[in-house]
Amino acid sequence: MNYSNLLKIAKNALMRNKFRAFLTMLGIIIGVASVIAMLAIGQGSKKSIQDQMSSMGSNLVFIMPGSQQRGGVMMGNSGSQSLKMEDVAAIQQNCPDIIAVSPEVRSNGQAVFGNQNWPTTLFGANTLYLGIKKLDVASGRIFTDREITSLAKVCLIGKTVITNIFPKGTDPIGQTIRFKNIPMTVIGVLSEKGDNSFGQDQDDVMIAPYTTVQRRFLAIDYITGIFTSAISEDRTTEAIDELTTTMRKQHKISKPTDDDFRVMSQSELVKTFTSISDILTALLGAISGISLLVGGIGIMNIMYVSVTERTREIGLRMSIGGKGQDILMQFLIESTMLSVSGGVFGIMLGYLISAMVGSLMGWPVVITTQSVVLAFLVCSAIGIFFGWYPAKKAASLNPIDALRYE
Repeated sequence: MNYSNLLKIAKNALMRNKFRAFLTMLGIIIGVASVIAMLAIGQGSKKSIQDQMSSMGSNLVFIMPGSQQRGGVMMGNSGSQSLKMEDVAAIQQNCPDIIAVSPEVRSNGQAVFGNQNWPTTLFGANTLYLGIKKLDVASGRIFTDREITSLAKVCLIGKTVITNIFPKGTDPIGQTIRFKNIPMTVIGVLSEKGDNSFGQDQDDVMIAPYTTVQRRFLAIDYITGIFTSAISEDRTTEAIDELTTTMRKQHKISKPTDDDFRVMSQSELVKTFTSISDILTALLGAISGISLLVGGIGIMNIMYVSVTERTREIGLRMSIGGKGQDILMQFLIESTMLSVSGGVFGIMLGYLISAMVGSLMGWPVVITTQSVVLAFLVCSAIGIFFGWYPAKKAASLNPIDALRYE
């Protein structure tokens, strides 16, 4: 069996019907390109989520109020008053793997300057909050401990708030804005962060001393969340255990099922959203893979046509000593060449589509070597699988019957 001759014969057979060969490859080309592009979009979304959440601090651990029972009725999380400033103090004293802790309260309302207003959220926190949430002050300063104690009406604001309430070119530092009709002096401007992976504008914020938001805006004595930073990402698990133990001791809870709080870490959120992204990516790849299957059926169909058209040629080759195995390999090589050639063009088209999606639509795309190799191996396997039966049929022809075929 001379494989070089078989390759030449297969190549000549395909070149005799160039347009038909191209149309046959088109299904494979589209299939491979769609698989690569869909997996690139899925991987890009996954990386974007990881980057966005990591920008908030991979060692971030936070505590939110949990469900409470009142009179035997589960009240849910909203309106829960289970978190207090005493919990923050206990965490500072009893959690050695926590290097920073801040309470958080928030209030929604309109920020007003002159005749301009903008709906935003006012967050109340302490001086460590910016470091925990990986926020920076672009200009101005952060409030002091003394301003926290005195319930000072001062705040830091994000770029979105500035853009929507201040005239262009106005320096917001030192200006007085109103929030829920209470005047607030702007003492700092936050560095721009943009949207997160969920489309939420991270610059649409105001930050003030937590005591100011508690007493002047909400009239409450509890807090709505506690944000902390572990010493390092490697110590996050230990930090969570320490926080859980401390909170249960503070709230006099003996059974985990009675917890009136929830401890979560940024790394857990990253894992959760990554797993969701992986499922969606696999789903996109599977849907795109259907077109590869359709392309394989097209190869089988055209190979059946080719066997029928070349029946006399097959009979002639067999009559001069050609073996059935040679005929089998000839048609199998043809189908594999169609599939592999389509795979090569499909990979190039997949790269082109991914680049266009990334540049024109602004979507994050990441083409991995694994996705390219997988798509190429699948299309090669399809060529062999769907080409086998027509090739087997050609190899099993009776030479005499084949020569008589009209």
